[in-house]
Amino acid sequence: MGVFFGYIFLGLTLAAPIGPVNAAQLDKGIKSGFFHAWLVGLGAMAADVIYMMMVFFGVVHFLEIPFMKSFLWSFGFFVLVYSGIESILHAGKVSSNTSSNEESPARSFFSGFFMSISNPLTILFWLGIYGSVLAKTSAEYDIAHVIIYSIAIFIGLIIWDITMAAIASSFRKYLNQKILATISILSGLSLIGFGVYFGIQAYKLLF
Repeated sequence: MGVFFGYIFLGLTLAAPIGPVNAAQLDKGIKSGFFHAWLVGLGAMAADVIYMMMVFFGVVHFLEIPFMKSFLWSFGFFVLVYSGIESILHAGKVSSNTSSNEESPARSFFSGFFMSISNPLTILFWLGIYGSVLAKTSAEYDIAHVIIYSIAIFIGLIIWDITMAAIASSFRKYLNQKILATISILSGLSLIGFGVYFGIQAYKLLF
């Protein structure tokens, strides 16, 4: 049981570093509330599950082909820059009373999904971290334990997703419109920053 909780903690620490998805969750929570911020994280987790499965079945190496990496970097660049610009343009419309129903749940979910699935760092992340965990676990335990401990990692991701959504949505209750708009702009700039980094990496691979 202690090992199981250890893998839950691993899932939490894997999700904790601030990246595009966490920045997007913060922005979405301020604008649309807990549910939409949670959906952004849920979309990202769906992408994480896909990569976990690819590592598990050993097909993730296909994504290390230079053409695929450059495509993902480029796609990530467009997704993040678009999301960042949209965040900045709508910053002035943010208020603590904004209805959480203004944006469709599907859009929130897929924004998180595409941010994560198009991020080559996610591939390297899961290949390096989960790949090493998989190698260690499979060497010591049977396939049933490997699946159970993989589920434990995913539980950690879910806990972090709910925590981030709660933190992000709670901001909008205690901050005035000017501060909310400022945070939304900063979140947008953060997303654009990540996007530019992705674009530079794509350029290096292509040229």
